Amino acid sequence: MTSLAAHPQRNTIRLQLRENQILRRMRPEQWEELEPLLAVGEYRKSDPLVRQGDEEMEQFFILEGMLKRVVSNPQGREMILRFAAETEMDTSYAAWRLRRPVPYSIVAVTRVRTAELSMPQWVEFLENHPDIKSRFESEVMRLMSEVMAHTITLHLLDAPGRLSRFQRKHPELSGRIPKKELAAYLNLTPETLSRLKQKLGNH
Repeated sequence: MTSLAAHPQRNTIRLQLRENQILRRMRPEQWEELEPLLAVGEYRKSDPLVRQGDEEMEQFFILEGMLKRVVSNPQGREMILRFAAETEMDTSYAAWRLRRPVPYSIVAVTRVRTAELSMPQWVEFLENHPDIKSRFESEVMRLMSEVMAHTITLHLLDAPGRLSRFQRKHPELSGRIPKKELAAYLNLTPETLSRLKQKLGNH
């Protein structure tokens, strides 16, 4: 982990951070306060950034690559809750506020680079900047309702309906997610997913 200020590609990273949905409207003095708190993380495919049950929490801004949020039961069966890529973020904020361990893992789907800081530092920063706090909390609520909608979709829609909804809601991710990961997210086998994609592609 390298601090942003000491990173050899810091200028590129600063530009990438300014594309982030939560951070893009920050004022120069807010950037001055936030940047010294940020470290740059590099993760290989399948590396966990956060493990389900962790009590130490982080805030992640994705600079490159894709993350997934995953829950698993004691038998090791996994369910993917969401994917996130460049300009997006992932967080353990709700667990921090509820004083509970993180209820999911955050795992790299591809090679990933993040800018990150500890949750106590991020919360303190938010307390000093109500405008960013309000934007961030709205995004956290949006992500929670997106996860809930996805879970309901798995129960209510048939396989073609689940794939169509995903392609409609996330066209930007559609071609980038490895087939095995997308199949798991939609609760399908990779073979069924291939068949459905061919069928939908022919219409």
